[in-house]
Amino acid sequence: MATAAAASASEPEAEPKAGPEVEGEEDEVKAARTRRKVLSRAVASATYKTMGPAWDQQEEGVSESDGDEEYPTASSASSPGEYEWEYDEEEEKNQLEIERLEEQLSINIYDYNCHVDLIRLLRLEGELTKVRMARQKMSEIFPLTEELWLEWLHDEISMALDGLDREHVYELFERAVKDYICPNIWLEYGQYSVGGIGQKGGLEKVRSVFERALSSVGLHITKGLAIWEAYREFESAIVEAARLEKVHSLFRRQLAIPLYDMEATFAEYEEWSEDPIPESVIQSYNKALQQLERYKPYEEALLEAEAPRLAEYQAYIDFELKVGDPARVQLIFERALVENCLVPDLWIRYSQYLDRQLKVKDLVLSVHGRAVRNCPWTVALWSRYLLAMERHGVDHQVMAATFEKALSAGFIQATDYVEIWQAYLDYLRRRVDFKQDSSKELEELRSAFARALEYLKQEVEERFNESGDPSCMIMQNWARIEARLCNNMQKARELWDSIMTRGNAKYANMWLEYYNLERAHGDTQHCRKALHRAVQCTSDYPEHVCEVLLTMERTEGTLEDWDIAVQKTETRLARVNEQRVKAAEKEAALAQQEEEQAEQRRRVRAEKKALKKKKKTRGADKRKADEEDEKEWGDDEEEQPCKRRRVENNVPPAGEVQDLEAETGLFGKSAPVDVAPPSKQKERAAALKRDVPKVPHDSSKDSITVFVSNLPYSMEEPGVKLRPLFEACGEVAEVRPIFSNRGDFRGYCYVEFKEEKAALQALQLDRKNVDGRPMFVSPCVDKSKNPDFKVFRYSTALEKHKLFISGLPFSCTKEELEEICKAHGTVKDIRLVTNRAGKPKGLAYVEYENESQASQAVMKMDGMTIKENVIKVAISNPPQRKGPEKPEARKGPGGPMVPRQMYGARGKGRTQLSLLPRALQRPSPAAAQAENGPAPKPAVTASAATEAPKMSNADFAKLLLRK
Repeated sequence: MATAAAASASEPEAEPKAGPEVEGEEDEVKAARTRRKVLSRAVASATYKTMGPAWDQQEEGVSESDGDEEYPTASSASSPGEYEWEYDEEEEKNQLEIERLEEQLSINIYDYNCHVDLIRLLRLEGELTKVRMARQKMSEIFPLTEELWLEWLHDEISMALDGLDREHVYELFERAVKDYICPNIWLEYGQYSVGGIGQKGGLEKVRSVFERALSSVGLHITKGLAIWEAYREFESAIVEAARLEKVHSLFRRQLAIPLYDMEATFAEYEEWSEDPIPESVIQSYNKALQQLERYKPYEEALLEAEAPRLAEYQAYIDFELKVGDPARVQLIFERALVENCLVPDLWIRYSQYLDRQLKVKDLVLSVHGRAVRNCPWTVALWSRYLLAMERHGVDHQVMAATFEKALSAGFIQATDYVEIWQAYLDYLRRRVDFKQDSSKELEELRSAFARALEYLKQEVEERFNESGDPSCMIMQNWARIEARLCNNMQKARELWDSIMTRGNAKYANMWLEYYNLERAHGDTQHCRKALHRAVQCTSDYPEHVCEVLLTMERTEGTLEDWDIAVQKTETRLARVNEQRVKAAEKEAALAQQEEEQAEQRRRVRAEKKALKKKKKTRGADKRKADEEDEKEWGDDEEEQPCKRRRVENNVPPAGEVQDLEAETGLFGKSAPVDVAPPSKQKERAAALKRDVPKVPHDSSKDSITVFVSNLPYSMEEPGVKLRPLFEACGEVAEVRPIFSNRGDFRGYCYVEFKEEKAALQALQLDRKNVDGRPMFVSPCVDKSKNPDFKVFRYSTALEKHKLFISGLPFSCTKEELEEICKAHGTVKDIRLVTNRAGKPKGLAYVEYENESQASQAVMKMDGMTIKENVIKVAISNPPQRKGPEKPEARKGPGGPMVPRQMYGARGKGRTQLSLLPRALQRPSPAAAQAENGPAPKPAVTASAATEAPKMSNADFAKLLLRK
């Protein structure tokens, strides 16, 4: 009998979904015991009917009804009597949903989730014929998961009535074990085959299935034990002398393999065997135990990690590749692919290992076929598949059909189509026997080249707005084949003319490629003609082309040819040099202009400093004179408070406003005012700063602190309001809001936690809406010590499974967008882009489960209208961010330093207000000239420039009226 481990290893995933759910540990044990009883009963009833039913009941104690519960009918979950009549409305709703899903699949047959939902609803409604057809269609397009296969198999087993139905179930099992290597499916296959032991060849069938199962998953350290025990239990049920030796052999084979719970298997063998265990078996067992210790760290890492555990599987694969056991390498790849079937790099690594190491045709082609079914959007997998098929001599018709499937796979880049066409054209070229002047294969190759160019021009360019082949590599390869292998230079020249007319005539390397082809397979006349055209058209490296022309004429040309070549090259190079001189002069002028402007800025700064110094000296002299006058004449005591008030409040009394205006002047050049000395102003500012408490920050606690910004300035008591929000992440030690010198909240704060784990959890609150604004939460990092640290948490690289949508209406919500996007695949995340105030910008990022769904969504949604807005949808590929420019200057396209706009010594201020009335503003001639060329040096000093002619009130009135 099988142990509990054997049943528990297969039971969680083998239990049909349509039957009652097993809950709790006791129910699981009961279900496992039932499974073992069914297996033993099937063996006994089919093999030893002569022993009577008493043996069955004594040995297993299970009724026929137990076997019926093993595989419930497909309709048992949805149509038992009273429920069928009670939920008419629910059934009608399901029918409408089934019709919608069928219509959706008629539009897009590659919608994986649509297939799954349709199968679930059809099974729920008891539509057995339709659900069988739906499963068949889905299995032709996608590989099915272990759960889907087990559900399908259980339904078919429950409906199998005769031998023909059993053969149909066998075929389904064969298809199931080819999609993925799953121990539970193999265990179900072995148990089901036991039920047919009474038929012709039944015994051999059972042993064949179990042996194949051992070859496939017998090395599985955690789940292989169930297969071994089920096989051994089957053989133990047949009480014959020859079978006893078979059981001995199974025990010995199993003990030589590192598996979990080996000690219990060894103890069971000791108990079962009547003879002492041979020494060779003990040695193999001890060796397997040592191997198990080496594998345990990797198995434990898989058990502790969460799915899909790609990193853990990669480490396990590296270990197995070092060990070098092909069976184990294959098994660990298969185990990794069960959870990571949508990772193209893993399929590429697996297929590459099989291509280079095992080289078994059926195995290699099977893996390549499964790879393109799981990741059809990856062109590298299709290219490798075509190469593997050619390497193993697959029929040409099959190759052509595979290529057509690749074209309809829906690649997400234009260059992918160029790559798959190139791989197929290379295959067709290798089929041609060029010793014959004409052949069927050669005509097929030429028609394929023509079709490739037409396909890239129409299909690809219409979809991506580019052909994906700007250098015309496919046309170049065609021209080389025509010239070198077919001796058809006329066709090659026609192809190169077409290449040059597609914007490649300005590149020297394209002309030299054509020249080398003419040189090798053409004649001198066409070489000379090509170089003459190259001299006139090349714009990147004309000297190189001219040198090649002169070299050819020096070697082969006549004197007339030499003179023509010299004349053309000199004329061309003279024009090029003239253009370069003009460019150099322009660069020099820009550099000179920049230097003059820098000198002018330095002069202006020096004049401003001198003017400020002069004003300070004049103000100090006047204050000193006023003090002397006060001492000499003695002011009244009543005037002193008024003067003090004006100094303290900086607001003149009503009677002095007119005098102040006359003193200040119209141009904002105020005369010295009786204000407090600078030293006293600094003292008052320092006292004000001392009144506001500073917020200390300990940089040693950065790991347990987060920095919170973009908070509303109007937030009252931010520490009290933010604390409950962050306490959901962990215990908060302190919330430190930052205030200005006047006591106003500055919109950011520090939140310190007790544990680092809580701080990491708090980062998940980034972009959370607080009082109508997105709150920014970032790690607390001293940027003076880490200048390269960036907080931007989203990827700036190409993400093929994520879409960028622009042109959305500002009123579009996340829920509305998700409702639109989920029709094309499983949406994992949606992010609406907002500004710092939380207002939408009409942009969004939508993350799908895989690249295939994203590419389908691009094709379906690009150009869609949402609330009268036409949206644009593309694969997310943000442009590279430019590095910060230096404040002094920046480089132009050609390299010279281009000056920035002059803003004065301290840069551009916050306000650019002019205190001069607009009616009096006149453009400065010097400023106007500085915009178009070097500014002339000022002829007068700054002090002289500030002096204006005295004007009367009548003069001002005339100026205003003239405006």
